[in-house]
Amino acid sequence: QAFSYCGSLTSITIPSSVTSIGNLAFYNCSNLTSITIPSSVTGIGDRAFAGCENLATVTFEACSQLISIGAEAFSSCHDLTSITIPSSVTSIGEMAFYNCSRLTSITISSSVTSIGNWAFDDCTRLTTINYCGTEAQWNAISKGDDWNFGTGNYTIVYDYTVD
Repeated sequence: QAFSYCGSLTSITIPSSVTSIGNLAFYNCSNLTSITIPSSVTGIGDRAFAGCENLATVTFEACSQLISIGAEAFSSCHDLTSITIPSSVTSIGEMAFYNCSRLTSITISSSVTSIGNWAFDDCTRLTTINYCGTEAQWNAISKGDDWNFGTGNYTIVYDYTVD
């Protein structure tokens, strides 16, 4: 909870010496608009950026080593419109993007093996899931109950290539 409720915080560049972003680290930093996550980070904890309602830009540095995105890590980040999950990620936690009400597209690599319960619940504007693997690989992902609850209509684009 190192920076929880820091209402004056507007952007973050996390140093490359950081390997993990802990639970609730930036919880409810309501004026946070952008973050850059260095390639050294291997895990984002539960609710790390939850409630950062003005968060619009999440940048992962090249050669990311991120493996897991914790439960509710980006929940209620209302200004987030799109996100590209790094190719190193294997696990997207329960409710990871819950109530990201403006999220329209997400890019997921074929390295993801599990998507938690309600991961995209209440992402009512989600229209596109870009998946960097085949339809068979997508179907093999372990998906929690109602992982896509409340998303409305979206299209999955298979064999998507990230520029």
